[in-house]
Amino acid sequence: MADRALSFGPAAQAYERFRPGYTVELVDRVLEYAHGPVRTALEIGAGTGKATRLFAGRGIAVTATEPDEAMLAELRRHAPAGVRTVRSAFEDLRTGARYELVFAAAALHWTAPAGRWPRMAGLLEPGGVFASFGGPVQLSDAAVREAVRAARAPFMGSDEVPSPDGTPPQEAMQWPGTELRGSEWFTDVQQSVVEHRLTMGARDYVGLLSTVSAYLVLPAARREQVLGRIMRVLPGTVEVTADVTVHLARRVAEHVLPAR
Repeated sequence: MADRALSFGPAAQAYERFRPGYTVELVDRVLEYAHGPVRTALEIGAGTGKATRLFAGRGIAVTATEPDEAMLAELRRHAPAGVRTVRSAFEDLRTGARYELVFAAAALHWTAPAGRWPRMAGLLEPGGVFASFGGPVQLSDAAVREAVRAARAPFMGSDEVPSPDGTPPQEAMQWPGTELRGSEWFTDVQQSVVEHRLTMGARDYVGLLSTVSAYLVLPAARREQVLGRIMRVLPGTVEVTADVTVHLARRVAEHVLPAR
């Protein structure tokens, strides 16, 4: 997973161009869960800032962190005034500052599991909100989806990121909700789905795939070959399902953090 986590830099501009953004409904859901005004937020693995902009647009002072220099440059290019950007991996963040909200958009699965939740709690004010959201962008048409699967089969079995804790997809509660429920640092764990449907041209869909880690870690020649094979089996436009699974939890108010 480490090589996939660090693969996005060369595709930073394509990531900004082809990856779908998030909906207003997503931000509404997070802020409704907070039960009050949110003034400060920390974003983990902000990428090019697609989620950053939505939260900052609600008047929240967002500190957006991103470990990759090229992704960070793209983030800074598009971030609205008032957003503070920091080059840092989650594991390197100091826990001195506390925020009312900490969120991760399609990024939490790249963080190291050891000490994840005590560290997360250390970044939140007591009673503060943690939010993680994301999900694969999938072809809606089963026949087109099967054609793409067959086209990429010689190169990879799946292009999705497996569940970090091995939770089967049929389970009602998915990761990271499974870990949050078992953590002494968090309570009131909720999971929901924000539906998102899109229509895009075949070239834009292949452009999106070119930003997916499973393709980015392939040697350049093989990556071009598999993306070319996929392009040849696609119709001119495709319908995609970009549903976002949202996990929300609250930092336990009375838990005392260990001295550092």
